[in-house]
Amino acid sequence: MKKLLLVCAAGMSTSLLVNKMKDAAKEKGMELEIFALPVSECQKVAHEVDVVLLGPQVRYQKPQVEEIIAGRVPVEVIDMRAYGTMNGKAVLERALELMA
Repeated sequence: MKKLLLVCAAGMSTSLLVNKMKDAAKEKGMELEIFALPVSECQKVAHEVDVVLLGPQVRYQKPQVEEIIAGRVPVEVIDMRAYGTMNGKAVLERALELMA
């Protein structure tokens, strides 16, 4: 099963986006593990995720996350408009593109 990690600050809005992404995956008939963690927790799951998406509010931490991931999987900042509108479908589709 593919695992998608969303990196956030505190996790409130990102956990809402995770739920919307899970709904979009369910609509597509896909089984994915999608979860959110703060940057400080990334190290614990870096070896088991297939893509890392950063919330726009933590975009400045992308170099730190890339260092943790060490080029193993794609790391990208979530589009600000998709994040702001909580467009789980769009964010999921971008994550799937990155994993292809």
